[in-house]
Amino acid sequence: MSHRRLSAAAAALAAAVLVSACSSAGDYATTPVPTPSITPPAPPPSAALSPAPQGTDVRTANCLQSYAPDGALPAPRDMPAGSYMRKIQQRGRLIAGVSADTLLLGARNPISGQIEGFDIDLLHAVSRAIFGDPDKIELRVITAADRLPVLQSSSVDIVARNMTITCARWKDIAFSTEYYRSGQKVLVKLGEKTVSGGRVTGMRDLVGKKVCAPNGSTSMDKLRTFTGLQPVGSDTHTGCLVLFQQGSVDAITGDDTVLAGLAAQDPYAQVVQAPAFTAEPYGLGINKDNVDFVRFVNGVVAKMKSDGEWARSYQRWLADSLGKAPAPPAAVYGRERP
Repeated sequence: MSHRRLSAAAAALAAAVLVSACSSAGDYATTPVPTPSITPPAPPPSAALSPAPQGTDVRTANCLQSYAPDGALPAPRDMPAGSYMRKIQQRGRLIAGVSADTLLLGARNPISGQIEGFDIDLLHAVSRAIFGDPDKIELRVITAADRLPVLQSSSVDIVARNMTITCARWKDIAFSTEYYRSGQKVLVKLGEKTVSGGRVTGMRDLVGKKVCAPNGSTSMDKLRTFTGLQPVGSDTHTGCLVLFQQGSVDAITGDDTVLAGLAAQDPYAQVVQAPAFTAEPYGLGINKDNVDFVRFVNGVVAKMKSDGEWARSYQRWLADSLGKAPAPPAAVYGRERP
């Protein structure tokens, strides 16, 4: 079965499992999770209230500015003494917060049981740079709302979970340079019509409808700005998909990458073919005190972009749904340690 053609049943299976602590990326234990119910969206932490900068504001606000790499990457298994990378090396594994149900980015393969996707490939590259082995990773499944807290508490070393870089979030965590530019769109039922019988072309055609997005996400922040819609929160986008398939919500909003994965799981759903209405620059999240690790990760991301690994990962996971690989986002450096 192709990872791009998982059935809705497989999606429900992915939504119903959690990953516990493990010694590598391929060793998992699972616990059932109840079917999601409709809940009013809980107010997100203050760091998530600011929507992603849009258009030229993404750059003029310096939200994408990160810490420049410290020259060439050190040799694998030889991390600098006293560095955060040496701490990870001595522990024997990289601990990462990820999604297990975001098809194409981070989702469990129902056959192999492993979590895989574009985001996960970045973690393999970081593991390879530290250990010389791409699989020295402990994957911890988290929700969108968990992303900042697990970094602030140092429960994980890094978060790779389609997280948008925002100026507000920089107050609480640090980000790598941008590794992918997404944008928010909306998913509706195949053939969905407006009240007047026309074709749905965007969010403003869904007045009076229930629209789902994950709590604690910039997608929910933006959803709240549309008047006349009924926001519905869930822990994950897969939770939104279950509600959508049950008929409890009328639409789902989120990044185009995420919605492409949802549409691949449901033949009766479609992503509205209209320009994205936000800019969603993805970054890898890291505790803001670990600046040396941010610089190291930026070196890894830069290498992936320059040696073709980024393009190969895009081709494997995203090309079928989103088209030919674009040029990788340019790195923006210059941030100084606070």
